[in-house]
Amino acid sequence: MTRKEKLQNVARVALLLSLLGLTIYLISVRDQIQHLEAYGYPGIFFLSLLANATVIIPIPGILLTSAMGAVFHPFWVAMAAGSGAAIGELSGYLAGFSGRTVIQRVSKYEKLIGWMKKYGDITILVLAFFPNPAFDMAGITAGVLKVPVQRFLFWCMLGKILKMLVFAYSGAKILDLFPFL
Repeated sequence: MTRKEKLQNVARVALLLSLLGLTIYLISVRDQIQHLEAYGYPGIFFLSLLANATVIIPIPGILLTSAMGAVFHPFWVAMAAGSGAAIGELSGYLAGFSGRTVIQRVSKYEKLIGWMKKYGDITILVLAFFPNPAFDMAGITAGVLKVPVQRFLFWCMLGKILKMLVFAYSGAKILDLFPFL
């Protein structure tokens, strides 16, 4: 192994450890993060970014989107939350890129890697749209496969915004069911 390859592996492990540290930190301060809601759309964007910046262990950002959809205009809530969520998902992408040597040894990713190779963009879009904690695996896989970051971000953002539209408008409509609120 050359010196350059050793340095790249050290940088990848350092990045992966940093992302895991960020995940632990965000989970430990999740109660304080809720206060960002008072900052309107930028707060929604930032909170959604933080909720999706965790690797593997999700913080439920869609609950925030539903609640804020009842307070603010649902379309703009979805735009802020979806954009923040997509940018937050770059943590999974970077974990895949940095942890490439580790991830290649895990057999669970083989099916997702096959889907990503065969249906790439659609896989990212569909997995970003449906609420699931496993989207980090899609980001990790995209990073492992070195999907261009702009392409990953575009399809991820489209799927996240569409998902957040559903939750924001659902949150707005929930008030119609409870007129006394």
